[in-house]
Amino acid sequence: MLRSSLAALCALFGCLVHAEDSQVPAPPRLGFGSYYLVDYATDRVLAESLADEQVPPASLTKLMTAYVVFKALEAGEIDLHEQVPVSVRAWKTGGTRMFIDVNSRVEAEDLIRGMLIQSGNDASVALAERVSGSVEAFVERMNSTAAALGMRNSVFRNPTGLPARGHLTTPHDLAIVAKAIIREFPAYYGLYSEREFSYNGITQHNRNALLARDPSVDGMKTGHTEAAGYCLVSSAQRDGMRLIAVVLGATTPKARNDGAQKLLEYGFANYETHKLYAAGQELGVARVAGGSLDAAGLGLTNDLYVTIPRGSYDAVAASMDVGEQLVAPLPQGTAVGAVNVSLGGAPLSHASLVTLKPVTEGGVWTKLVGTLGLE
Repeated sequence: MLRSSLAALCALFGCLVHAEDSQVPAPPRLGFGSYYLVDYATDRVLAESLADEQVPPASLTKLMTAYVVFKALEAGEIDLHEQVPVSVRAWKTGGTRMFIDVNSRVEAEDLIRGMLIQSGNDASVALAERVSGSVEAFVERMNSTAAALGMRNSVFRNPTGLPARGHLTTPHDLAIVAKAIIREFPAYYGLYSEREFSYNGITQHNRNALLARDPSVDGMKTGHTEAAGYCLVSSAQRDGMRLIAVVLGATTPKARNDGAQKLLEYGFANYETHKLYAAGQELGVARVAGGSLDAAGLGLTNDLYVTIPRGSYDAVAASMDVGEQLVAPLPQGTAVGAVNVSLGGAPLSHASLVTLKPVTEGGVWTKLVGTLGLE
């Protein structure tokens, strides 16, 4: 018999739905390229157009380059303060540059800033050579890492985004790597909001104009080539809700910036995100037969969030479903049921309900009591 916390669930969310569903207006149509607007916490897609169509990403490539570099830093393969050699290949790389000198040594942290803030192609190549020994080896790592992240429609040919045959990604895939950077590397994410960076006597400003326009925007990266058009991955947070907007193929910088801003404003104006439960929070207790304990605490492995139309929170309901008979042993994290969340009676989200602590088998007497059904 489940000693359920359904009463608590109802107290929190209301098991009877009285509020009508909010009427959300249609998302804006940008009239160019492709785009994608997604909630960071829930992966709820709020607007999209051609989100899985492969296109050249220009310097948005450097999101993938940065992710690989950050992983190398985390693994101790490279140190943030080490002096990285600048090869002729890095120095000669065209396009946007940090203006590092050939055969010099530059601190890795400066190269990272040069790559993210100044969009330096020379810095990107120098980092790639340091992390993997060569640009070619680094590109292989970019592609294997992208596959591991679930970026199914991305193929990278270089770490810079300079035009190359078959160098393609999608708005959806770019949102995946953007979310991964925010989630896994909060210590480095702040670099994306820095407005300018000076190196070698040259000061360059962050090309992400939304940083100055909207105080809620704190990242991430612009890009432009003739083939890709004007591109932007932007991220903003308001009242604990973070959105990521990806815009590709705009015809002018203004269209790119205005398009991304329209997506963000639409998302924040029409939706809200709530954290319902924390990972490890006990949501209920279930009887366990034949165990060293007679009951197991149940909860979630990960935080549970929902993204809903603004003003519809009172229409959210939650319930738990648990198997009829739980029998020891039960390792910690064993899935025994589900938490189901609905909005206005329609399914909204669900998550596996797991044991929060292990329950080992009991002794002979415990097993006999369980077998006989004795109390």
